Amino acid sequence: MNKSVKKSFLAAVSLIALSMGTQAFANSEVKLKKIDWQFDGVFGTVDKVSAQRGYQVYKEVCAACHSMNRIAFRNLTELGFSPAEVKSLAASYKVKDGPNDSGDMFERDGLPSDYFVAPFPNEQAAGAGFNGKAPPDLSLIIKARHDGANYVYSLLTGYGQTPPEHYAPIEGTHYNPYFPGGNILMPAPLSDGQVGYADGTKASVDQMSKDVVTFLQWAAEPEMESRKEMGIKVLIYLAIFTGFMYVAKRNLWKKLH
Repeated sequence: MNKSVKKSFLAAVSLIALSMGTQAFANSEVKLKKIDWQFDGVFGTVDKVSAQRGYQVYKEVCAACHSMNRIAFRNLTELGFSPAEVKSLAASYKVKDGPNDSGDMFERDGLPSDYFVAPFPNEQAAGAGFNGKAPPDLSLIIKARHDGANYVYSLLTGYGQTPPEHYAPIEGTHYNPYFPGGNILMPAPLSDGQVGYADGTKASVDQMSKDVVTFLQWAAEPEMESRKEMGIKVLIYLAIFTGFMYVAKRNLWKKLH
């Protein structure tokens, strides 16, 4: 076997081994961390105070890379932000608008009716600094992943662990056991004390992760509380209606007998 053939053979073997190792890791079962979320269950509600803190985490940390194209600033009033606060938050951004009377595009202060401003002008620009892969939009991320709330929480708190023996690292990525394959481009986004909460809550990685997940859950399903409330009302109505029908049936058959 000549040298060139030998090198090609060894390279192929190495590639297969790496692929098998990565595939084995991807198929290995890594159980997600389970949190007792306030929004879970039939009677679940959004912890609006936590969601407000979560918006702060998104704004100060996540928004540098991740867009939320489906949420408008005015939607934040549903979390308890006052109209004045929303107007101030929106105005802190510059929004591209136009064309004007001269046919030119221009920048203006954001309005409550504007959607969150994306960190990049387009998907190509977003992917330029991430090996061509744009960071995902977070508007529906909780619904886009299986067991989304626990997945995102586990991912955010899953950095810094020792990789197992069968882990096959890829250059430029970071180890996180909760990401498929274990190799994730995003470095650990959160560190203790990274955000200064106005209400004095300690900004630990665990707390910030819970808060931003609560915010993202609300963003993915803003109508959740009204939907659950309507469902409960329907069930109560059906229960009362069933009771009436049962009594009517008993009285009807009593007369026939």
